[in-house]
Amino acid sequence: MPRSKKRSKKGGGQPRRVQPFSDEDASIETLSHCSSFSDSASVAEEGGDVCEEATQEDFEYKLKGFIDSTMDKSTKARQSALGGLKTAMASKILYEFILERRMTITDSIERCLKKGKGDEQCAAASLACLLCIQLGAGIESEDVFKTLKPIFKNILADGTANIQTRQACATSLGVCSLVAADDILDVYATMECFESLFAKSYVKEDGTRSVYNAQTTVLHINALLSWTLLLTICSNTEVKRILKKHLPKLPSLLDCDDVNMRIAAGETLALLFELARDVDAEFEYEDLESLCAKLRALATDGNKHRAKNDKRKQRPVFRDVLRAVEEGEFQTEMIKFGAERMYIDSWVIKRTYDAFTEFVGSGMNYHLQANEFIRNVFELGPPMMVDAATLKAMKVSRFERHLYNAAAFKARTKARNKFRDKRVDIGEFI
Repeated sequence: MPRSKKRSKKGGGQPRRVQPFSDEDASIETLSHCSSFSDSASVAEEGGDVCEEATQEDFEYKLKGFIDSTMDKSTKARQSALGGLKTAMASKILYEFILERRMTITDSIERCLKKGKGDEQCAAASLACLLCIQLGAGIESEDVFKTLKPIFKNILADGTANIQTRQACATSLGVCSLVAADDILDVYATMECFESLFAKSYVKEDGTRSVYNAQTTVLHINALLSWTLLLTICSNTEVKRILKKHLPKLPSLLDCDDVNMRIAAGETLALLFELARDVDAEFEYEDLESLCAKLRALATDGNKHRAKNDKRKQRPVFRDVLRAVEEGEFQTEMIKFGAERMYIDSWVIKRTYDAFTEFVGSGMNYHLQANEFIRNVFELGPPMMVDAATLKAMKVSRFERHLYNAAAFKARTKARNKFRDKRVDIGEFI
């Protein structure tokens, strides 16, 4: 990934109290959100540029207020300010604005992580992740990460710390390491930190398993998912070492009572098998038959002692995992954003996409269009500028959509009728 070598001065301003985003602020954000990728013709009208500039100034004024309020004495005001900054960074590209104030924002995050509690610490951890995503892979994000990494690790290692804070730090540390770590050995050290957590859920040598409460299990799940994320950038040599160490133990997590742990373990296994076959086309797993039997059972799970929602949640996942482990196949998914398309065609890309989406949320499509760092990660090239006329020409008319849906409905009906005809009439046996 290209790394920017820009450095900028610390920004700031006079402290003032502000409130969370209101409906008016949301409309301001929505208008400014479209400043570089707008399909509205109103910008071209007389006075449109002036109006847009004023809107942008109002939006930045609001953000400056949020930054100042992260140092407020009131816990509620700090949390509201952190939430406002998170919403803005998730839904809009703010690189230039943030670049001037990155040290101020970093100091605020550090203070909230060290002195805050619970929700405030969780919000600060998430904001740190969004800050790195905004700055991208470069010296600026490296500086942010070097400041916050020791704090994340200290909280993770502190068994007396708030459990929700530890969960948030496990997730944020993984993504921040992916974006901003400048040394692969540092990435490996962070992975060992995650291993020390989720490995506690492995079955022990004597066949027993430690029992943890639901919140601790979530911490182990987050640690496993972050570990899996960093696994996507490991060298072939490191992948081989990890395969030897963890592949015999990971299947034991498939027997965990928590459905999310089972799913996380299954997806990790699928990714490990994908990487193993990339490293060695002749890769073979000694206990493949037993593993596939276990995955097949989870893909068709009908155990009465499990909740219906859990079974409904895990079955489609394990069908895909079984296909990956047994046949080395992946069910390709297409993501549409603006005039572009991106195909998720591997477990590596899926894990990376899911990690970014967890923080960016509904703004992911916009970041895929405009965020240079995320576009580099998914090899999408420089951001495309598409005018309103082109977008309008690409849209399918309502009549065409109607014809397509009618044809699809007819095809489904035929397929179902054909399947029904093959069923045995139970009445024959009565």
